[in-house]
Amino acid sequence: MNLLWELAGWAGAVAILSAYLAVSMGWLKAGKGFQTANLFGSVAFIINGTLHSAWPSVVTNVAWFLISAVALVRMRSVETPAEPVEAAHVQYPGVPDSTGQMAVIEALTEALPVVSSAVGSAPAVADGPRLAL
Repeated sequence: MNLLWELAGWAGAVAILSAYLAVSMGWLKAGKGFQTANLFGSVAFIINGTLHSAWPSVVTNVAWFLISAVALVRMRSVETPAEPVEAAHVQYPGVPDSTGQMAVIEALTEALPVVSSAVGSAPAVADGPRLAL
């Protein structure tokens, strides 16, 4: 039975240190997963510390447990339902965009005055601002 409590203590150490490492490295946000790992780790340390009469460790881990428990309860009460995620819009080169891109291009190109010179020659754009298309 002592081996089980020793393993609990080591599992608690792994849980707390892994959560701390993951948050510190940016692999995990300090959310539910982090608080749950801290909760589990502190319970394992409380059990292990009690069996070894390591009272400073027990008191520290009771506080650690309470902090994690309160944080989890607060996260649960603040939680809002997730909004549905829309599919990302994919725009392929050379294919008109259905979101209004073509309307903007048409409005801009129609705004340029066109001056035609002699009959049969190519139209020339009047002096003034020009768009590079």
